[in-house]
Amino acid sequence: MLDALPARPASPAALGLHSLADQGFLFATGIENSAPTIDGGRIRRDQMAECGHYDRWREDLALVKEIGCGVLRYGPQFHTTLRGPGLHDWAFADETFAEVRRLGILPVVDLCHFGVPDWIGDFQNPDFPELFAAYAEAFARRFPWVQLYTPVNEMFITAVFSAKYGWWNEQRTDDRSYVTAIKNVVRANVMAMQAIVRVRPDAIFIQSESTEQFHAECPDSLVHADHRNAERFLTLDLNYGHRVCSSMYEYLMDNGMTREEYHFFQRSAPALKRHCIMGNDWYATNEHIIGANGHSRWAGEVFGYDTVTRDYHTRYGLPIMHTETNMDEGPRGDEAERWLWKQWSGLMRLRRDGVPILGFTWYSLTDQIDWTHALRERRGDVNPRGLYDLDRKIRPVGRAYQRLIEGWRPVLAQQGHCLRLPVAAA
Repeated sequence: MLDALPARPASPAALGLHSLADQGFLFATGIENSAPTIDGGRIRRDQMAECGHYDRWREDLALVKEIGCGVLRYGPQFHTTLRGPGLHDWAFADETFAEVRRLGILPVVDLCHFGVPDWIGDFQNPDFPELFAAYAEAFARRFPWVQLYTPVNEMFITAVFSAKYGWWNEQRTDDRSYVTAIKNVVRANVMAMQAIVRVRPDAIFIQSESTEQFHAECPDSLVHADHRNAERFLTLDLNYGHRVCSSMYEYLMDNGMTREEYHFFQRSAPALKRHCIMGNDWYATNEHIIGANGHSRWAGEVFGYDTVTRDYHTRYGLPIMHTETNMDEGPRGDEAERWLWKQWSGLMRLRRDGVPILGFTWYSLTDQIDWTHALRERRGDVNPRGLYDLDRKIRPVGRAYQRLIEGWRPVLAQQGHCLRLPVAAA
């Protein structure tokens, strides 16, 4: 319903904490809810619609329980919920989150997944951070029992695909637009965290961010690879108040970020860091080869998840969650399952080496549409990478993940990297 009417008051029981200690290690999946625009804003790629979730949401949430996941990356669609400044349509969220709660699923609430409402425009809009923070606070007040959030999903990819590669939303390809997208997206994320903490002082934020590595193909490409390997950290550096390197500081200043804007992140972000888990997303497309001309192409897996994630952990020193991965089922039928075990093995190696990893996610629950070409064209191609297909029949990787959860949950529940809540309010 539209919230021109007052939100329902929460009962005292609704304010009770979820106990992550009861979960132990966080085994998760997600409902794919990407929603960027393409074709100059004329086409919305709403994956919840294209994958049938709006019609089958009860079935989908039941499948989360069937597979054995206690945690679900999930959120209302930003573009359909925020109808105007301060005007929200909570109808779908009210129904679905009531069922999530009834089933005992722990949601990690995804508030912005690659797109904004049409009336906001795109990530060049300087009003976006404040509008988004107000939306995040409104969600937190309406659903005060929710504790885990990913305010803006994959900030780096959001900015790169929208304002560097020119694929989505504003579809720009110049450095100034790219820096504008970065500062607006990260500022929105920081301001949303601040807003949510005002409502829920023990909130936890899981920054689901793409983990990247760039390899120099030849000596002449070293300068380009060095630049991209510094650039990959920009969104998390700003989000966590980590000082960027001198070359990135010059890059930001040369392309429109002011000192005051930079200082905002240095002032605001560190106080939020203790509320944060660093989520690392990993796909076969996350490593790149850079040529002498600065152009990149996918390299496949060279270092792999554990090696690259260790670089991120060394930089930020935060607990980690593996927040996204998948692989298409191919002609052999076991390709996705083999990828699952490869990712799990890398995760277990990091744990063995003392890196605090709190959870793992196969993303998403069902197959997806048109991700082979990054949603840039509406072809209707089904990507067979879900735990279930679009008819909601379990895939081999779904059965493998089910076995993995059954076998490892009791073991990992006894081990040490268990997040204990509540976090004391400041």
